[in-house]
Amino acid sequence: MGALFITATGTDIGKTHLTCALIRHLLAQGRDIEALKPVATGFDPAWPERSDTGLLLAALGRPLTPGNIARVTPWHFAAPLSPERAARLEAREVDFDQLVDYSRETVRNCRGTLLIEGIGGVMVPLNPRRTVLDWMAAIGIPAVLITGSYLGSISHALTCLDVMRRRQIVIRAIVVNESEPSTVTVSDTVESIGLFAQDIPVLNLRRGELSDAQDTAARISKFIN
Repeated sequence: MGALFITATGTDIGKTHLTCALIRHLLAQGRDIEALKPVATGFDPAWPERSDTGLLLAALGRPLTPGNIARVTPWHFAAPLSPERAARLEAREVDFDQLVDYSRETVRNCRGTLLIEGIGGVMVPLNPRRTVLDWMAAIGIPAVLITGSYLGSISHALTCLDVMRRRQIVIRAIVVNESEPSTVTVSDTVESIGLFAQDIPVLNLRRGELSDAQDTAARISKFIN
């Protein structure tokens, strides 16, 4: 049994891509696997298969039914904005205590490995008072941090690394997902982040390459308790 929180330095960095790769790898190993993305924005009910939730269910090999969508993503909103802002447009709000309770209960009840995919970056507001960082700290499971290789990603990654350490969140690995286009190479980004990562493995991921994602997933799976 084990659980892992997949977070990132920002939006569209590759959380779902890596989470799906981890799901496929663990299933191929014959392991029981569950995956959640409890909060999602930009969710179009007319095209659920295009959503992150739809991609996770496809990787799990489960049908895209209303029940499965509600189980994987209980809080979903239409606008492609932060949860705080998207919920406000619908006169709603993400109840932080309910989100934490749902996450903790799923961790407790999972018989195998549980992957929880966050939303946006580490400091994205969930509501007017709480961020993704607060969520991770509250449920207390290890995390994987994903960043890009774009110019500026090193600073973004090290900022996230610092705040996560301050909140005593265990980081199992940092993954550098190749940005396109970029003036910075993946290998240079990995090397620079590694100077400050201490004993945290820093892995690279070639953007969009399924075989490379599976290799990275195989390495990360070794860090899941």
